[in-house]
Amino acid sequence: MAAKQPGWMSAARRRLVGNVVSDKMDKTVVVLVERRVRHPRYGKVVRRTKKYKAHDEGNRCRVGDVVRIVESRPLSREKRWVVEEILKRPGGEPPTEGMS
Repeated sequence: MAAKQPGWMSAARRRLVGNVVSDKMDKTVVVLVERRVRHPRYGKVVRRTKKYKAHDEGNRCRVGDVVRIVESRPLSREKRWVVEEILKRPGGEPPTEGMS
């Protein structure tokens, strides 16, 4: 398999951006993704949230990080996403380099 670089996942895979809400598992984080949809009848914009379990090789993510996750093959019963990049850390710290 080729070396993993920042663009190692196919462009056809879905990507989502969300906040890490739990990092208590080994090599797994829970990411809360929020989307806004218009209510079909009343027209009000409603927030919908969903939690995804994502693979975090190296345990780099911490609670509060904003991350991009990308769809992958099933890695476990509930894990079908991989952390692609840490976009922002809480408190203005720069994200660590070397994400695979």
